[in-house]
Amino acid sequence: MEETIKDALSEIVFELAGSRVLVELDYPDERFGDYSTNVAIKLASQLNTKPYDLAQTIASKLAGNLKNELRDVSIAGPGFINLVLSDSALLGEMKSEPNKPLSNQSIVVEFSDPNPFKILHAGHLYTSIIGDAIANLLANGGANVHRVNYGGDVGLHVAKSIWAMLRYLNGADPSKLDTIDSDKRYQWLSEMYVLGSSSYEEDPSAKEEIVKLNAQIYDIQSNNDHDSVLAHIYWTTRGWSYQQFDSFYANLKIHFEKFYPESAVAPIGLNIVLEQLKKGVFRESQGAIVFDGERYGLHTRVFINSQGLPTYECKEIGLAELKQRDYKFDRSVIITGSEQEQYMAVVFKALEQFTPEMVKKTTHLTHGIVRLSGGRKMSSRNGNILTADEVMHVANQAAMSLGNNNDERVVLGAVKYAFLKQRIGGDIIYEPEESVNVLGNSGPYLQYAYARAHSILAKADPSSVDDTIELEPGERQLGLKLSRFAAYINKATNEFSPHLVCSYLYDLAQTFNRFYETNRVLGDQRETARLFLAKTYAQRLEQGLSLLGIETPDHL
Repeated sequence: MEETIKDALSEIVFELAGSRVLVELDYPDERFGDYSTNVAIKLASQLNTKPYDLAQTIASKLAGNLKNELRDVSIAGPGFINLVLSDSALLGEMKSEPNKPLSNQSIVVEFSDPNPFKILHAGHLYTSIIGDAIANLLANGGANVHRVNYGGDVGLHVAKSIWAMLRYLNGADPSKLDTIDSDKRYQWLSEMYVLGSSSYEEDPSAKEEIVKLNAQIYDIQSNNDHDSVLAHIYWTTRGWSYQQFDSFYANLKIHFEKFYPESAVAPIGLNIVLEQLKKGVFRESQGAIVFDGERYGLHTRVFINSQGLPTYECKEIGLAELKQRDYKFDRSVIITGSEQEQYMAVVFKALEQFTPEMVKKTTHLTHGIVRLSGGRKMSSRNGNILTADEVMHVANQAAMSLGNNNDERVVLGAVKYAFLKQRIGGDIIYEPEESVNVLGNSGPYLQYAYARAHSILAKADPSSVDDTIELEPGERQLGLKLSRFAAYINKATNEFSPHLVCSYLYDLAQTFNRFYETNRVLGDQRETARLFLAKTYAQRLEQGLSLLGIETPDHL
């Protein structure tokens, strides 16, 4: 209905002004109407007339053109036009589904991106949750979505870990790996990385050894070496990391179509950079190959180091190319922490020099740091991090301390909603008790709201409502909120903003609770109409929470 009104207003404006202008509809206070537009105020100066007079002209034409859809059209203030839908139009709008503007588009969404040999921290938890929700929205918009993941199975961080492992294993005795309990392997890998990182920074001889080891690990990959002692250690411990990743995503109920290891994209990136070096996109500097970002207001970064090994930047070039080969995407969405924003800006600028169309099709979304209330920071380099497991643990503990249901679906829903209800971009302070509180703006609150609606519907058989029915004030207020579901989902999809879904669902649940307090559903003479409202409400809650990756149990 919003698009119908906008189209009608656009035609009227074109008739009056002979030109097209952007027509916007706002949601005013419900006392004034269902929709409001300031198009007359925007257009008045162009037509050399008073806004109020122009608003009257537009309102009169609009009321005539949409006499079946609009119950009332009025003027407020200096020239705002307020609109009230007819009950039949409102009921029809309640049944409308979000648009499918992305039909037949291939969209690659890359998110999570954990590195083997390093611990999964709260940032990985957040980007996994937000990435999955954005992928859900795009798929709901009709796109053929490909969820992909990317991680560094080669590189300096791996060499640091392996260096520490060699010391733990008495030089290179891989049999000692068998003595590490399976439930302690992941923590052990994290400890090895911390030890290797600190040694790299504090001990020059260790740094030299790690740099040499880095080249050896690349050789293991390029030669597909599975026989040497070093290769056995590398492949075994890399496998441990991947097992942990699989468990992590299974617990989150997030599934990826493909995982790209850095070892797979590094050779592609190397070839591209060397090819573009000949064309002047890159240049040599002290034995390395760099991209001169200063020419574009950025900074210079190394793409191939003096050892001839690819850096993170070079691998990103290879990853972009491989994703395009695999999916021939219409659009690529990459979600990372904000600390990668400047680094990725240089990568995109380099790509733009020889494949500008790919860059035009790419959107890079960033998010801030996740902290527990109290401001605890993360740094996997020194081991002082907030891990993904810790976040889930404190959520579960908070649920138990409040005497709430610690059903894993509720606890997971609490964490997901707590992250998703905040606009992507800034830092997040996670409040465990707030996230599981069934009385506040939380995932459990909405899950319980759905279960409550489901229990009402289980006692009756909702049927369709005749679109000629007249709605009572309380029914109409709820119906109006329900009618905006599609608009909010469309906006959230277009803007990559799951937080809009959260705010809508919370507002909707509060509206239903107010309605239910004063309007009996079962046994009332208006039971049929009210059951239809309750059924639609439950459906919208379920749809919205599903887009957020949150389950809706029938009872809790």
